[in-house]
Amino acid sequence: MPFADFSLPATSEQTFSLHAARGKYLVIYFYPKDNTPGCTTESQNFRDLYPEFQSLNTEIVGISRDSMKSHENFKAKFTLPFALLSDTDETVCNLFGVMKQKNMYGKQVRGIERSTFVFDPNGVLCQEWRGVKVPDHAQQVLDLIKSLATQ
Repeated sequence: MPFADFSLPATSEQTFSLHAARGKYLVIYFYPKDNTPGCTTESQNFRDLYPEFQSLNTEIVGISRDSMKSHENFKAKFTLPFALLSDTDETVCNLFGVMKQKNMYGKQVRGIERSTFVFDPNGVLCQEWRGVKVPDHAQQVLDLIKSLATQ
């Protein structure tokens, strides 16, 4: 069953909508914050594998609650070849259920649980990872798409 459509502002003065991504595999990764160690590494890993994702008819987008200004700076600083989407009001975060209570330095804070979702070219959700650990994650996502693309 196709997922509920949504639209969000994206880097490079674009607007991303789920229905416009049909016809390709789509990787959506939710991450807590621009320019933090884990989020930077995760984004760089997706960047480094991006040519392979592209060769498999796959687009990637990253989503966090950061502002567009923060996203533009983060994207430029690490030469990310894919769009970053800004969900400041948490609408799409709530749609995917990625907002969680987390412990940060002994305090309870509400934030994004690092999560990745893969959609097929028909817009159907085929895989999700929650509570993602960054090492090797981008490669796991790529391996999944390789297996889907050869079915």
